Amino acid sequence: MRIAVNARFLLKNRLEGLGRFSDEVLKRMVREHPEHEFVFFFDRKWDPSFIYEENVRPVHVFPQARHPYLYTIWFQLALPLEFKRWKPDVFFSPDGFLSLPASLAQVPVIHDLAFEHFPEFVSKTGARFYRKNFPKFANKATRIATVSEFSKSDIHRMYGIAESKIDVVFNGVSAAFKRTEKTSLDRFRVEKMQGKPWFVYIGALHPRKNIGRMLEAFDSFKKTDTLNYQLVVIGRKAWQTSELEEAFHSMIHQDSVHFTGRITDEEMIPFLSGARSLLYVPVFEGFGLPLLEAFQCGVPAITSNVSSLPEVAGEAAICVDPFSTDSISHALQKMANNDSLHDNLSIKAENRARHFSWDKTAQLTWQCIEKAIFDRA
Repeated sequence: MRIAVNARFLLKNRLEGLGRFSDEVLKRMVREHPEHEFVFFFDRKWDPSFIYEENVRPVHVFPQARHPYLYTIWFQLALPLEFKRWKPDVFFSPDGFLSLPASLAQVPVIHDLAFEHFPEFVSKTGARFYRKNFPKFANKATRIATVSEFSKSDIHRMYGIAESKIDVVFNGVSAAFKRTEKTSLDRFRVEKMQGKPWFVYIGALHPRKNIGRMLEAFDSFKKTDTLNYQLVVIGRKAWQTSELEEAFHSMIHQDSVHFTGRITDEEMIPFLSGARSLLYVPVFEGFGLPLLEAFQCGVPAITSNVSSLPEVAGEAAICVDPFSTDSISHALQKMANNDSLHDNLSIKAENRARHFSWDKTAQLTWQCIEKAIFDRA
């Protein structure tokens, strides 16, 4: 069998949500199914590290698809020509985009419909494109994979897709995320944090991630903080960061907030492993991978009580109203001051992490692809 793959998010040293999902799932599927051929379509020169095995054929397809107008050219004009050339049995698209003119079986991973609920958090051009085309992609799909029961219900409700056509594959978590050894962590705590305790946020700095309210809530928490907690914010600046910057410049305790920018997983893990908890309160999320990364390090979370986040967090987090700075601030106080609560949540965090793995994600995704091919047979 020949599987065509949208590989445009496999970018060296730039693996965020969609890229990380693509990398973790594809490398496992390729290695577990050497009897099949995988044709990876890239929209730029690929890095050799993503050609996982000999059964991968990399193909550069022009142009770079990084804008709605270019999406149309790449998916609706360029890829159909490549499908005629390579004659794949199925097209797998980890970012949810499909080729509407193509007649082969197609499986998108639609992670969430955030652009439907919060179009203001996407560029106007992007929001128009997504809201016009994703209903078409969903209806074109032979089967759909998604990452949470919440997203499955949302796709069904928003686009009228039968739930029997949607498979939940969840996300996994890298084995690299684990507790840092105590001696190394003690040294890190002194050298990097001057011995102060901290909370940590991981993710792009984007309006949907609710960074502004998070900073306001932390500033409010600091009014009663006697232990000199710090907040470490890890992630690249996305777009529309004016709200974040305004919130930061309005803070009384600016010197307790530390922005690292984008860092590697290796650099991130001690910040995460040594944190009192993850602070992650988006207004909408299809899954929330940072929760699993924290849980695997034995770190509990403060997270939102909306969308998929309670589903993923289980009992390993304090869930808050992401639209209420008081709710977030009170959770910070509880996590900082109640050792019994913190320790209990830490145990539950490690247990919760065991429910998820990239091996399981890859297996469920492969089953979805097989069902799509069977459905078209």
